[in-house]
Amino acid sequence: MSNLKSVFVAVAVLLVFMVTPAFPQQMAGCRSGTFIGSYTTLITIPDTWGDGSNLLNQTIFQLNLHSDGTAIQEFSGSPDTMLSGGMETPRVGSWTCRSDGKLVVTLIWATYVPTNDAVNHPVVTPIPPPVDILLSRHFRATYLFSVTDANTLTRVQARNRAYDATQDPTDPTGGVLGPLVTNVRVYKRVVASDADLIAP
Repeated sequence: MSNLKSVFVAVAVLLVFMVTPAFPQQMAGCRSGTFIGSYTTLITIPDTWGDGSNLLNQTIFQLNLHSDGTAIQEFSGSPDTMLSGGMETPRVGSWTCRSDGKLVVTLIWATYVPTNDAVNHPVVTPIPPPVDILLSRHFRATYLFSVTDANTLTRVQARNRAYDATQDPTDPTGGVLGPLVTNVRVYKRVVASDADLIAP
């Protein structure tokens, strides 16, 4: 009986040593599940009007990753100059965790242009003041993030598909595939804190 007990103990110890090295790798990156939450990244918009009135306008992308696999990203600068420059809808989609621990996010959104666009009024002179906005195109973007730490996601790759207003944006192979973008963009978690509430 003592020998049988020793065998069980030896097997248990061996299993611990076999499993322990694999655990950190298995829980690496998005596999840990700790990335769920809200993130922002700063987008600096250059002088919109060309007169220095809003040089270095600071806007943000707001990325929300939900536990059910859905994702939403909004651009706080979208309504700026809506009737003269157009706007976009919130970007909605989903996320998945790759086997290497990197996070894949796919989002779809629409962009709109003002009705005083010269393309829409080729024979009207002068161009009438904007009174509305029209659907221009849809985009489908796929982003690849590394989970840097508990409060940081780093976008390492991005690629868009553009669909004109007559094309089906739900077709994952439709539209026109754009170039691969590899510039790094860091997203920081919006961390809940009561610091402002207890500040003097």
